[in-house]
Formats: sequence, structure tokens, C-alpha cells
Amino acid sequence: MYYGCLEDGSEVAVKMRSESSTHGLDEFLAEVNSLTKVHHRNLVSLVGYCWEKDHLALVYEYMSRGNLYDHMRGKNGDETLDWATRLRVVLEAAQGLDYLHKGCSLPIIHRDVKTTNILLGQNLRAKVADFGLCKTYISETQTHISTNAAGSAGYFDPEYYHTGRLTESSDVYSFGVVLLEIATGELPILLGHGHIVQRVKQKMATGNISSVADARFGGDYEVTSMWKVVDTAMACTADSSDRRPTMAAVVVQLKESLALEEGRGDSGTRVSPTSDTAAFASTYGPSAR
Repeated sequence: MYYGCLEDGSEVAVKMRSESSTHGLDEFLAEVNSLTKVHHRNLVSLVGYCWEKDHLALVYEYMSRGNLYDHMRGKNGDETLDWATRLRVVLEAAQGLDYLHKGCSLPIIHRDVKTTNILLGQNLRAKVADFGLCKTYISETQTHISTNAAGSAGYFDPEYYHTGRLTESSDVYSFGVVLLEIATGELPILLGHGHIVQRVKQKMATGNISSVADARFGGDYEVTSMWKVVDTAMACTADSSDRRPTMAAVVVQLKESLALEEGRGDSGTRVSPTSDTAAFASTYGPSAR
């Protein structure tokens, strides 16, 4: 990705197509096709594109604050994001994905939802980026897309991987992994420790949310808000797609979680991560589905 500046002073990000491979051309065309159709405040805008001989480039609006992955880990000299900010960022990303699934004339499935593809602009406003792997339904009656599995390790929907049947719920699964990342501060896959879904399930069984939450919060978060997000994430990452919520339902849950966290801040109270945790576990912790 390259930084650029247009004649009118607008800042842009330029993505060059990878060395002339057929796959790179397919991704380039898919991204152009999708981004010319979608317009939403939480999706990165396509300013234009260039295609000159073997040189292909996409020109995007510039997102000056980088990506969610780096900000959670305090890279580039920034402080790690607090719980309220992480919640607001993923809520905005969820709204962008919900638009792709239900707001377009035909559903668009992103297929590569991850924290590095959630970009941040001024005031840390979030937008979903990188549509190179996306797929679009071809009719209103279509229920899935049959295609070879593609995506990023750790975020893959296992059902899609095994069946080749791509649906909106595949994005929901990937987004559930993103939610677990923002709650725990951990990578999706840790060598020798398995996948984040299994790791969080084991920790949730203790009934103590402080064993799940990112230690960098220092206990500074509203317990019910944290449980709600973790529980929503576990629903998103259910093995069977028909047990997962829609992105619209996820948006509702995240709005409620953010309201709980912001309400705590307004009241000036600080909830200890270990206080009354077991009481919340029955509602927002592990449950039969």
C-alpha cells in the first residue's frame, strides 16, 4: 500500500496489484466491481483505479490512523485502546458488514473479515476495507455461493471450509473472532495453545470474566458489557451456521454493550473485574444453545 496526494490536496492510499498473477487480477476486478456498488460510512471508499498495461492500482480514501490490530497492541507509539473505544470501533465495523449483507441490492460477502482489515480514520472512526476476496449473490433467491475456501488463518469459518458453501454467516464467524480479539487482546491462533474460541471457552467455564478480558484494561471495564460481548462472540463462532446470529443482531448487542460501558463512565463508578462475576455468568457466560 502506498500513500499519495491528489492535485486537490486529498490524501489517498494506493494498492498495487500483486505481480501479474491471474489470481491478483481476479481480486482486483472483484474489488473494483464491489466498491463501485457500495456506499456506506463504515466501508472504505474507492476514489478510483488505474489500469495501464500490466500496471493495476486501486485508489482509496486515506485512513490516517492505521488498523485495529495495531492499535489494540499499542504499535506505532499509540496507547492500547480502552474497552469503550474498542467497542465503538467494532460496532461501526459491524454496521458496515450488516450493510453489505442486507443493505445492498444483492448480498455481498466480504470473506476476509479481520482486525487488520478494520481501518481507522480521524477520531478513530472505523471502516471495513479490502474487498479483494468478496463474493456477490447473483439472484434474490440464492441461499449460498459455492466456491473454494479463501480467507485468513484463524478467521476461517470451519463450516465453509469443509463444505465450500459460502453464506453471510461466514462473515459472522470471522467477526466473532474479531470480537474475541478485542475482548482478550490475544491473537486468533497461538502456537501450542490452539484457537481463540477454544481458549476462551475454557476460561469462561471459570465464571470469572477477568480471566478472559485483556489484562491491559487493568480491570477498567463494565463487567456486564464484557460478558455480553464475549457471549455474542461465542454465538457468532458456533460450529453450525444456523445457530449464528445475523450481523443486524450483532449490531444490536454491541450497541447495548457500548451503552453499558458508557453508562458506567457517566456515573463515575468503576466495576471490579472480579466482583459479582459469577452472577453475570449465568446470563452472559457459557450457556446451552
